[in-house]
Amino acid sequence: MKADLHVHSHYSDGSDSVKTVMKKASENGVTQISFVDHDTVSGMPEMIRLGNIFGITVIPGIEISAFDFKRNRKVHVLGYDYRPKATNIKSACKKILYRRQAYSLDQIEKLKAAGYELDIDAIVESAKPSTTIYKQHIMKQLTDEPYTSPEYKQLYQQLFKGNGVAAGDITYIDAFEAVQAIAADGGIPVVAHPGQLDSYAIIPELVEAGLAGIERNHPDHGPDDYKRVEDLANAYNLIMTGGTDYHGTFGEAIEVGDITSSSSLGKTKSSLI
Repeated sequence: MKADLHVHSHYSDGSDSVKTVMKKASENGVTQISFVDHDTVSGMPEMIRLGNIFGITVIPGIEISAFDFKRNRKVHVLGYDYRPKATNIKSACKKILYRRQAYSLDQIEKLKAAGYELDIDAIVESAKPSTTIYKQHIMKQLTDEPYTSPEYKQLYQQLFKGNGVAAGDITYIDAFEAVQAIAADGGIPVVAHPGQLDSYAIIPELVEAGLAGIERNHPDHGPDDYKRVEDLANAYNLIMTGGTDYHGTFGEAIEVGDITSSSSLGKTKSSLI
């Protein structure tokens, strides 16, 4: 088994089509994959279909943008192997997508007012099949520099962070709501990259809401994170997952399958929880 359970496509803020990601996964020997596009499951039918063509098991996935309001910090919640209709997940994510789109449109207007030339129609078109505009889509219109370049990172920081003209963020849903929505759809809720967002403290509390796992293997994790994740997993009987957090050219340089999961989320879900 070679499972990359954290990849993104152009259905949210990844640059690559599902077919492109699948081709790379196949070339790199990946046998299980989960597309965890942000706050949407709209690409799942295509992902399942292409998985059958490439001979790769597709685990239904999502990454929900959530928040720990007690500690005032972000918590990303992965959801795996949920029921196809994903009724509760879609309901929880609908408000996030609405807020993100409205905020992105506002950011574009602020950037235009500041003198940046942006074509809203071109941005909308370049974002497809995502129906939501992400900062990566705006940046694509502002610079030809690659995501990994110092020039890109400097411009991003200048515009979207600190006192930047387009700085700020939307209000995310409560992390407990995210976990409960995934569980209500029969899925496996997993806290994503707790080392990246320092979201360790909420994990014991989320267990009571139905949390079933923690992401251990991630590009932003090191030995200290592995130890903390393992200790929490042992203490609360949680599975440990992992993946590349692949975003194509919209993210750090990494290939699909470079980081894999130590857990398989296939047919025996009940034995993993």
